[in-house]
Parts: sequence; structure tokens; C-alpha cells
Amino acid sequence: MSLIRNCIIPVFLMVVFSCSAERKEDRELAARIMSDKTLDTVYVRAAGLLKKGFTAGDGYPQVWIRDLNTFIETACDVYDPSVIREKLLVFFTMQQPDSQIVDGYVLKGHVSWYDPNIYTSVNDTIHVGFKNTVETDQETSLIQAIGKYIIKTGDRSILDEKIAGYTVMERLSMAIGFLMKQRYSEKYGLLTGGTTQDWGDCQVEGGTVVDIDEKSHWSVDIYDNAMFVISLGYMIDFEDDPSEKKKWEERRESVRKNIREYLWDESKSKFIPHIYLNGSPFPENFNENAIHFHGGTAIAIEAGILSKEEILTVYMQMLENVRLSGAPTIGLTLYPPYPDGLIEGSGTCKPYIYQNGGDWTWFGGRMVQQLVANGYEKEAYEAIRPMLDRVIANGKFHEWYGIDGKPNGSGDFRGEAGVLAKAVVMLRQWAENI
Repeated sequence: MSLIRNCIIPVFLMVVFSCSAERKEDRELAARIMSDKTLDTVYVRAAGLLKKGFTAGDGYPQVWIRDLNTFIETACDVYDPSVIREKLLVFFTMQQPDSQIVDGYVLKGHVSWYDPNIYTSVNDTIHVGFKNTVETDQETSLIQAIGKYIIKTGDRSILDEKIAGYTVMERLSMAIGFLMKQRYSEKYGLLTGGTTQDWGDCQVEGGTVVDIDEKSHWSVDIYDNAMFVISLGYMIDFEDDPSEKKKWEERRESVRKNIREYLWDESKSKFIPHIYLNGSPFPENFNENAIHFHGGTAIAIEAGILSKEEILTVYMQMLENVRLSGAPTIGLTLYPPYPDGLIEGSGTCKPYIYQNGGDWTWFGGRMVQQLVANGYEKEAYEAIRPMLDRVIANGKFHEWYGIDGKPNGSGDFRGEAGVLAKAVVMLRQWAENI
């Protein structure tokens, strides 16, 4: 007995000392976070920008649902919730006869850009809508935005709001119906869309670029389907009817299972960029699976697709990709970029430009959020620091950054402001509770 006791005590002490060391490290990290004034500075600037409206940014004078979804939580903290409710409801008045949701809307007479696909609705006499049809995240972005609005405001009555004979809840279900009819592969049990670079909305074949056309290659990717899983989680929360709740639960589990089966490459611990339904747009000698899609991976983590160990693995891959590319932060959209000349279209398709390897805090910030949410606070704080520094240095929130760190695209980009503000709040909440 004494021999057993002598063996057990040292092991027990090792565990105690280990836990004590971890707690000490956590307390030290929490103290650093609480004393870091740049967190306050960036949050205040973000809140100030989000008080000024709901358009996506200087270069996008429209209300986009994929953008609004990423800054709505901070907007709810600094804006009159009734105004936000009104902005959300416009997406339902603009819902099309086939139940699809538009990308965004503007007041009639304010279309200042070329777009062959301007949408109108008999239920809305003052707005027009638009949609980049190569993407499949508009319906899911709206569902998530409604869910976040309800969590922040407690206003579940929005689900019962009637628009042209249907409640918002019914219209959300109809929107999913559109996806299942028009954007669903029976073979894979997953959503489909045009072939884009990760979460982007520019198709690789050129053509009409943001719209499905005769050049388009239909494919399945992780971003669209991870967004779907997150949205189905909200539908479960919205639903009161047990049988309907079970339907959404079964659908969510089916999509999660199919993502793991068809899109997760176990041998490489990464997601496959695309599964093509009718042939690839790329030559046979091009190994697309060498490319890591960072944005879609971050959303997959939010959707609960990866284990805690897998989250750390893919984060380490991101860090290595950042090192190899020379990118400023883990906002690096993908790595390696698609080679020059392989993608048709404008100059935005060149390596390390725009969605082909540009650095987007809009998604890097979401990865920071997921690191915090999954217990990797140290990694999250290290990842957000350069993002905070460049906001302060540039004096603005920018759409994306070049490999040289220079800001590009729209200024006053609310997507960047929103994701950084939320990440700051999450880090501070963790630190306060240590």
C-alpha cells in the first residue's frame, strides 16, 4: 500500500503544479488584456463608425446582409434596436417570388453602379435589391443576423412580424426552401454555388464575374455549407414546435456529417477547396487541394465542424501560411494563391490581390473570435494584436490589406469594425472572469 501511495502522490502533485502554472499564465494574460489600451481605442472607433449607419463602407453605399450579419451585434449596442429591426425587415419585403434573399438593397434611384440584375418587389415600393448569384450565403446570413438581433435585444416578436401574409419565421423557412430547391446537391447532401476563391463572390471563370452564367462551374465548398450549419442552429432556437425543431436538428446533423465526409481531408487536416459537380474550371495538372481556405475554415469552426485539437492544427497551418506568404495577419484569405493567369477576369484575380490572397480582417477577426470561444485565448490575443495596430496606424477600418500591409478597397468598412469589436469584447469578457 505504501508503494502505491508513494507513486500516486507525486503524480497528484504534478497535476496540481501543472494546473497552478496554467492558472498563473491565464492570470498574467488576463492582466495584459485588461491593461491593453489599444483594445479600448479600436472598440471605441468601431462603435463610433457603427453609429453612423448600416451601409457596408465608403465603396459600398448599400446595405448588404453578408456585411450586416458581421456587425449587427455591436450595432445593437450603439444604435436604436427599432431601427435595426426595420433594416432587417426590408430583406423580407424584398424577398423574391422564388423565396431567395437579395444580397442587399438601396433606395430607388440610388443605383450608382452597373448591375444587370436589379431586383424589385411588389411588397416594397421604395427599395431595389441586387444579388451576386455566384455566392450562396445570402439566405444563411439573414438567418444568422436575425438570430444575433434576438440574442442582443430579446425581441423575439420579430419572428411573428407579418410581411405580405407570411411571418418572418415562415419566410426564413421559405428561404431555406429556396436553397434546397435551387442550391442543393442530392449526391453530396450539401449546398452548391459558383466556383469562387474561398468565401469570395467573384467566380474564377471570368464571364459576368459575380453572376452565374454559361461559364460557371457549379461546386460545393466549406464556406457556404458551414454558414448553413450555423443558420440551422438558429432555426432550431427559433422554433417552438417540437416536430419542426426536430426537422431542423436532423437537417443540421446531416449537413455536418456530409461536410466531414466529403469536404474534410483527414490526411491533410484541411478542407478540400471545391467538389465539382460537372467538371473543374482548372487544368488537370493543377492541384487545387494544395490551397488552404482560411475564411471558410474559420466559419467551419464556428459551425462546430472541427474538434478542439483540429482547431489548433488548422490555426498552426494558418500561421505557417502567413509566414510563407509574408502576409501581415491571419486575415490572409487563402494560401498559396491561385497562380497568375489561371483565373480569368480583372486584376483583382492576381496573386495576393483582393480575394486571391489579400489580408481581410473581416474574416481574420472571426478566426480570433473562434480561438477565444474554443479556449485558445493566448493565440487569439497574439493574432489580434497586428490587426489592432494597423487600424490605429491607418486611422480607419479598411476592406482588405496587401501583402505589404498597405490598406486597400473600401474605407470605413463596417465588416472589419464589427468583427474586431466583437473579438475585443470576447477577449475582455474572458479576462474579466479569470
